[in-house]
This record gives sequence, structure tokens and C-alpha cells, in this order.
Amino acid sequence: MPSAFRRCALQAALLACLCVAMLPLRANASIVEKLRDDPDLSQFYSLLEQNIIANSTLTLRPCTVFVPTNAAFQRHNGSKHVLYHITTTPMTKDELIKVIPSDMGGNPSLYITKNRNGDTYVNNARIIPSLTVEMTNSLGMRQVMHIIDEVLVPLTALPTAKMEYTNLDAYQFMKQADILDIGDNRLRSYRSQVTLMRKDNLYQAPGGHTFLVPVDEGFKQTTRSSLVDNKVIDGHVIPNNVIFTAAAQMEVPQTTAAFEDNLKVTVSFFKQKDGKMYVKSNTIIGDAKHPTGVVLAEIVKGNIPVRNGVVHLIHRPLMIIDSTVTQFLQDNENGALRKFYDVIMDNGGEVLTDISNLGEITILAPSNDAWEADNVKNLIRNREKLREILNMHIIKDKLNVDRIRQKNKNIIAQVPTVNNRTFLYFNVKEENGEELITVEGGG
Repeated sequence: MPSAFRRCALQAALLACLCVAMLPLRANASIVEKLRDDPDLSQFYSLLEQNIIANSTLTLRPCTVFVPTNAAFQRHNGSKHVLYHITTTPMTKDELIKVIPSDMGGNPSLYITKNRNGDTYVNNARIIPSLTVEMTNSLGMRQVMHIIDEVLVPLTALPTAKMEYTNLDAYQFMKQADILDIGDNRLRSYRSQVTLMRKDNLYQAPGGHTFLVPVDEGFKQTTRSSLVDNKVIDGHVIPNNVIFTAAAQMEVPQTTAAFEDNLKVTVSFFKQKDGKMYVKSNTIIGDAKHPTGVVLAEIVKGNIPVRNGVVHLIHRPLMIIDSTVTQFLQDNENGALRKFYDVIMDNGGEVLTDISNLGEITILAPSNDAWEADNVKNLIRNREKLREILNMHIIKDKLNVDRIRQKNKNIIAQVPTVNNRTFLYFNVKEENGEELITVEGGG
């Protein structure tokens, strides 16, 4: 009898072990516990504790949480919306889809970008890949936590607004801009032209697009508004491509809605070392109303998510060439060519006078970063030598890219500068499938 009892006890123990082995594996800690125990994520955990809905989601539902680091919060000085960092579908990095509804009221979208370098972005925040964790909560719900390097910022109304606006499309955004939290920026001039030209549908289009919207500051020249016609408006939209600045490919032309047989306009993004972001339009094929050439605009407030993509506010309209070279340099005294303008003025400013008197010219303007090289800093101290160098950057002719190509068909193009003893040598070549134009100076 004791022997039979021992056999039964042993069988029961083996059965219990087998049942335990068949249970699904569960992480040792929940996402809430992981947040609580990580000092680098304490600011998000503090917000989470104060939000009943977020707490309920993490306790009862499957979800994905995008958690900014404390360092990200320290760089952020705006409002904080914890529910905009949560979606109720669990997704690892490989499972993330292009557009995800957030758990915030109105379910404003989160946009996912996966670039060629293997980085993944949610809106303008990069996911730090090594820190992603997947686990189940106490109810067995699957949950994923991604750590990101920037706080996610939804579009919201000002505290004084009578209604809450959280999921507007780009046209509704422009209509309601005066009561939205976009700083001191006003959009009335451009919005009026969009309405006048009946281009509302372009900004209401479903899907995901990038919208470049000039602020009122860019319409100080009284005639500029009248130059914003339907084709110029098309040139401010990059269709079917949601581009946040951190995830943008720099200096890569993007096709705009103004891209047809008789008019072709691209837009590209670039960034200065000081962190300022710019866009530039390039009218490759123009017409009588829309001349060929490049127009530069600073992004004064970027990465505003809307229901059908993202909006970047820019300091002036693109495509419109309505200023002289001198005016352009003066207007950019705080922009991408600030250092070039400063050097000219430090040299007495006579170069600007010469430019005004020369008629049609081409300026090769070094960027702010180009002046930071040590050998260039030494040259700046020699006033006479500096004047010669500045003159090397001025060509007494209107030389656009098409003319450079024509001159370069059989030989390297040689072009005289204002400095009569100096020529510039242009070369057009292909590199990594893209056309590259280089220029060298010599005696």
C-alpha cells in the first residue's frame, strides 16, 4: 500500500510538471514595472501614473508604447500628451505599419518611416533599436515598448480655444491656424490664395503627403501674394510621401504636385550644422510665369502631424523669384548664407554695390559651414586677398544648370569671373546614379 501511494504521488508530480511546462512563457516584469525601475524613463513613467486611461490600457489591453528618454523630455519645452505615445495594437519594429492611430482623443495618426540606413522613426523621433522590449501583462496581453529620442507632439488647439482640435487634415489646419498651438505663425495670406485658386482639394486629399506652408512673414512684399497661382500651390505639396525632418534624405529631390510635361518642380531638404532646416524648390522646366531656378526657404516650424500627412511652416513661398541677388543676400543675413553676407559686409560692402551694377550675374555662394575651415579663416583676415576671393565667386552672366550642361558637353566648361585673371571650371559627372556638378577656381 505505501508503495502504491508513492507511485500515485510520483505520477501526480510528473503531471504537474508537464502542465507547468505547457504554459506560455511570460516576461518576468510588466511594461509598467520596467518603466518604474528604469531611471532614464522616469519622466514618462510620472506622466503615465497621472493618466487613468493610459494606466487602464497598460493593465487591461494589448498595446505599443513609444517612450521618450528623460534626455528627450529635457530638450522638449511644450505640452506633453502621454496618450499620443500609445496605440492599442502591439507591434515590434518589423511589424510597424506606415500609419498608426494613437490612443489620444480623436485618434490622431502616428507616421512610421523606415530609411535606407535601417533606422525607424515614429513622426520625428528615432526608435533606439537595442532598447525595444516585448512582454505580456498580468492578463496575458501582448505589449511592446519602444524607446525614442524625441517627445511626440500632436497638433492641438490653444488653451483659449473653445473646442479641441486633434485630427485635422491640412486644409482644416490652415483654416483653424489662428487658434492652434503653432506659436506666433500666421497663415492668412497663403490660405487666402489656396481658397482663391480653389485648391482646397489638394490639402484635403486622403492618404499621406508633405505640405509646405509659407507664413505671413513671407508675404511682406506686397506683390508676392498675387504670384501664388495654382501651379505655385502645387509646388508646395509632395504627394504620397510623408517626410519628417529627422527622417528626411538630405539634398534628395522630391517630386511635387507641380510635375508635368510643361512644368517640373522638385523640393529637397537640407540641414545646417547649427541645426536649422531648409527646403529649396528647383523649377527644372519653367514657363513664362514660373522661371527656372532655385528658391530657398527656412523651416520656421516643422513636423506638424495632420490627418493626411505632415505640415512644415516655411518663412517664404517657394518657386517665386522676385528679388535681386543683393536683396536675396540681405534677406538671408540670418539664414543659410549668413556668413557669406557677413564676410561681404566686413570687407566694406562694395561687393554688393558691384553686384547691383553688373546686370545679369551668377553668384556661387558658400554655405555657412564652408567658412569654418581653418585655411579659410586665415584668408578672411587679409582684406585685399579676400576681395579677390569674393570676386572669384561672381560670374558676369546668368549661368543656370542647363547652360552648364551645354557648355560641358565635350570639354570641361571654362567661365571667366569678375576677377579677370581667374576662371572657373565646371564639370558634370554621374556619381551613384545621380548627376553631380563640381566647380574649381584657378588662374
